[in-house]
Amino acid sequence: MPCAIQELDISVLEADVARPIETLRSNQSVGLLSEAGCPAIADPGAGLVEAAHAAGIRVVPLVGPSSIILALMASGLEGQRFAFCGYLPREAAARDRRIRELEARSRRERETEIFIETPYRNDVLLAALLDRLSEKTLLCAATDLTLPTESIRTKPVSAWRRSKPAIGKRPTVFLLLSG
Repeated sequence: MPCAIQELDISVLEADVARPIETLRSNQSVGLLSEAGCPAIADPGAGLVEAAHAAGIRVVPLVGPSSIILALMASGLEGQRFAFCGYLPREAAARDRRIRELEARSRRERETEIFIETPYRNDVLLAALLDRLSEKTLLCAATDLTLPTESIRTKPVSAWRRSKPAIGKRPTVFLLLSG
């Protein structure tokens, strides 16, 4: 049976999901895959899933890797209470405010805060984290998950500051836990 491939952008439009929904209505299967992550979890796909639910079509999730969950599993940080916070603001003042908010929330709720960044801004975000966070806050950078170059490091901000790290343009999940 031939396989049709359709790319879904991060901002899925109604027209983008019409074809897969029609395919599903004709009793054929549709798979939603992500090139590096988990569909609809910090990746495109939620619009298609929403359209399937609206059309009364059964949605079956399959087990697969999620960099967010893999990072949390390997971080050693609080796994009972955590929040995925998406991308932090790009503008420095707003990003600094958000970092302080996340650290305060983590301390108050004893909750791991998880966030990501576009790879070309990793080092800017890491520098802002090291500049704004308390020296005792635990910070994890989980980079290149599932690749041979994988690196998962969790240590207090004071230790990060001493090591002068650079992540570069590698996919990274950041996690923090304030104690």
